[in-house]
Amino acid sequence: MISFRNFALRRGERLLLSEVDLALHAGWRIGVIGRNGCGKSSLFAAIQREIEPDRGDIELSGKLRIASVAQETPGLPDRAIDFVVSGDTEVHAVLVAEAAAMAAEDWDGVAAAHQKLAEINGYDATARAGKLLHGLGFPSSTHERTVAEFSGGWRGRLNLAKALMMPSDLLLLDEPTNHLDLDAVLWLEQWLLKYPGMLLMISHDREFLDGVGTHMLHLNDGRAKLYTGGYTDFERQRAEQLRQQQIAFEKEQAERAHLQSFIDRFKASAAKAKQAQSRVKRLAKLAGTEAVRAERQIHITFSDPVKLPNSLIRLNHVDAGYGDLRILRDVGFGLEAGDRIGLLGPNGAGKSTLVKTLVGELEAIAGERSAHPDLELGYFAQHTVESLHEGQSPVDHLRDIAPGTSIQDFRDYLGRWNFPGNRAFEVIDGFSGGERARLALALIAWRKPNVLLLDEPTNHLDLEMREALAEALAIFPGAIVMVSHDRHLIGLVCETYWRVADGKVELFKGDLDEYASWLRARGNRGDAASAVAASAG
Repeated sequence: MISFRNFALRRGERLLLSEVDLALHAGWRIGVIGRNGCGKSSLFAAIQREIEPDRGDIELSGKLRIASVAQETPGLPDRAIDFVVSGDTEVHAVLVAEAAAMAAEDWDGVAAAHQKLAEINGYDATARAGKLLHGLGFPSSTHERTVAEFSGGWRGRLNLAKALMMPSDLLLLDEPTNHLDLDAVLWLEQWLLKYPGMLLMISHDREFLDGVGTHMLHLNDGRAKLYTGGYTDFERQRAEQLRQQQIAFEKEQAERAHLQSFIDRFKASAAKAKQAQSRVKRLAKLAGTEAVRAERQIHITFSDPVKLPNSLIRLNHVDAGYGDLRILRDVGFGLEAGDRIGLLGPNGAGKSTLVKTLVGELEAIAGERSAHPDLELGYFAQHTVESLHEGQSPVDHLRDIAPGTSIQDFRDYLGRWNFPGNRAFEVIDGFSGGERARLALALIAWRKPNVLLLDEPTNHLDLEMREALAEALAIFPGAIVMVSHDRHLIGLVCETYWRVADGKVELFKGDLDEYASWLRARGNRGDAASAVAASAG
């Protein structure tokens, strides 16, 4: 279906990929993995002929229908349901022709359009689009809203729904789980498992890659290597390959040393000259196996809080919501030192509403929020990243919150968050989403909080940074409340789960698999908070 022949790809002066020779086949669901900057998105652009290879070629079989997700969506006046229907370009073209014929009172044209719709199963297009919107967390009450009425994250979901709507042979998904809640991720997994074409997906969500992928395409050091299975299978296979490579390298180095020793001893001996020359030839023919290079690991830390009182925050008989709209009722929820709580619940049920009420960003409509005088909150949400200042460097951001601190202390601290050397002084304008999220977390950690409230902290973070975050949170002595679609992270960090659903906040006694079963049995009802959250602003 897709063949790479001596393929090489360059971006500017940097060679991203070279000597790629492999074939990808119909029906495969392939995770494209590798460190940030290794060429994953550029590979997608090359497949779509948006950029030309530096050498070699990509061959696509036949007239391949390719669907991909747009990165941006302007504030269009189109209804959400119509925007998604337009993803099926053939149906959309017939609907446009029908509307034009109706306006011109061209009844033959209208009849032809109706016939064509029947031939291409166009009459169920609106129902199909509605199912996609429903699965991605849009309550039915929002389907008639214009695209312009939705916030950026929800427009991203609309773009995803539009791509899934398009009949395709090849589906390209670049970070499809960003801005999705856990229930939407679980729904997307099930949808993709039924997709009949080839799927190429860039993702840093290992559970998602394990759940969907049949193969992993690993981009590393300019090479692309294909592995069978999900991400966990890839890790096992790669670890064994690296082990075998190191064994081969050490064996070869020992043989080199032995040959060189013989040559040095007998190169001047007439009696041994022939044997010495033979060993010189043997030495020249050795393959030159590379030593396994240790990849730089990221290690981050959240410093111990200055004070860690027992009872940190408590909500007593709290009703929470927006204005007169009550999303949650009679909430009794408290945080003690050492608590590690994962918030579960259907999309829009009020998880973020609960977090904002705990923070104090939302004032309780009824009841009482009490906080210990020594409470120090570390709050991460989408707007945390958006509040970073363009034109400023990481050092500038730290100077704003700790003006008396030395530059060297800032540099040492930022180095531990993988902003080494001059990176600490670069303005953030050119930073990737992952780098901005990492900086936002670093700024939170600087304050030495005793409570971390994390609302989707992993958006844009790569796999290595997610692992580092999980390790840091696992030894954090304060309290943690987390909302995340990353099941690997939430499963490693959180010890108890609370379910937010149907206006209530209750302890959930099952694990994440049992939660997924509960969610499937319940169905997506579309809570009131979802409609509020989807609104712009």
